[in-house]
Amino acid sequence: MAEAKADQKAAKPRVSVGEFVRQVRAETARVTWPKWPETIRMTVMVLIMASLLSVFFLGVDQLLGGIVKALLDLAA
Repeated sequence: MAEAKADQKAAKPRVSVGEFVRQVRAETARVTWPKWPETIRMTVMVLIMASLLSVFFLGVDQLLGGIVKALLDLAA
């Protein structure tokens, strides 16, 4: 089993640094980059969702903290 993995790893052709850079440049040329309005809209959406999630997790943390404190007070 280990020999099969070693053979698969050895079978991959090595790419030179120059060829790698050429491949990366070719891939980035095909990327469709978002326009500024779309970037701003998505950034605002991410900030809103992060804020909502932080408030939600703050509430859950406060609730669970209160429950643990009540249980510890009950045990004491």
